Amino acid sequence: MNQNKNDQSQSMAGLFTLAIRLVVGWTYFSAFWRRLVIDNKLNPEEAGYIGEKFNHFLPNALGIGPMIEYLVSNPDTLWWAMVTFTIIEGLVGLFIMLGLFTRLMSIGVFKLAMGILLGAGWIGTTCLDEWQIGVLGIATGFTLFLTGSGAYSLDQYFIDKNAKFTRTKWFSWLGSGTLPIKNIKPVVLTGSLAILALTLFTNQYFHGGIFGTLHNKSVKPKLEISNTILNDDYLQFEVFRVEGADVYGSFLIGIQLLDQDGNILINKKGSDLAVFPTEDIHNYYVAKIKPGKHSLIIPLGAKADLTLELDDIDIFKGEEYTLRLIDISGLEWESKLVY
Repeated sequence: MNQNKNDQSQSMAGLFTLAIRLVVGWTYFSAFWRRLVIDNKLNPEEAGYIGEKFNHFLPNALGIGPMIEYLVSNPDTLWWAMVTFTIIEGLVGLFIMLGLFTRLMSIGVFKLAMGILLGAGWIGTTCLDEWQIGVLGIATGFTLFLTGSGAYSLDQYFIDKNAKFTRTKWFSWLGSGTLPIKNIKPVVLTGSLAILALTLFTNQYFHGGIFGTLHNKSVKPKLEISNTILNDDYLQFEVFRVEGADVYGSFLIGIQLLDQDGNILINKKGSDLAVFPTEDIHNYYVAKIKPGKHSLIIPLGAKADLTLELDDIDIFKGEEYTLRLIDISGLEWESKLVY
């Protein structure tokens, strides 16, 4: 009798999560649908390649930066990873909507959401877009694991057709039905508090959302300059875009080299950068710095070595020089260097 009541309660809990199952399932399946059916976003040669979007996560990813950097530095491996990722999203989303092996797929929802949170939780131009998607996905995955599916699911269909088979422990853990845990309350409480703690930590880490100064790294572009080399023949430096909107690049309209008295020795304007020699740009990742129509375009997460010939400019040993980069927004970044 108690077992029947437990089964009925579990089935009702699964039924109540039907809307969550359908909506969350579609959010993951739609990624597969968009990339392969509506548009081909798995072609590295076309605009909108998902590998470039993945590259955007790199500058401020939490804990998984080395993995992202390895993939975006190896385009062939990245392509296979994006294909595999897309197929997994499609299967997880479809199975969640159908309610087939719900608990196993809920683990997939949890892990996919965790990847979004850690990789892109800092991205969001108007609100905390990716962070919200990540933490809500994690909470949803945990909830669906606890409830399984009820009516209007293939799990329930198989339970009704073959109760003896589906009452096995493996189906209870991977599909639906009553979880074989004697005291579920501590599990629910511990898991819920852990997810809340992760939510608060990442909210603070990425956005300062609990105390201190609230910030959004997707609003203004930010460039980091490093590895500067200056000699009689050329100026070389590494530029890495680490902040700003992911949907468009930083538009560099000026590169200047100033001497210690503030005199401009090199003054490359937007028209000059629009025809910047591609052979003088050494890109590290799939998101590439390249000349645009009126400027040098630097996508989020792009890193490259830029080389400028000095021609007849005189450089003196021991003197300090300033490298200045100017964005179309008016922002400027400087780096001091000595020959």
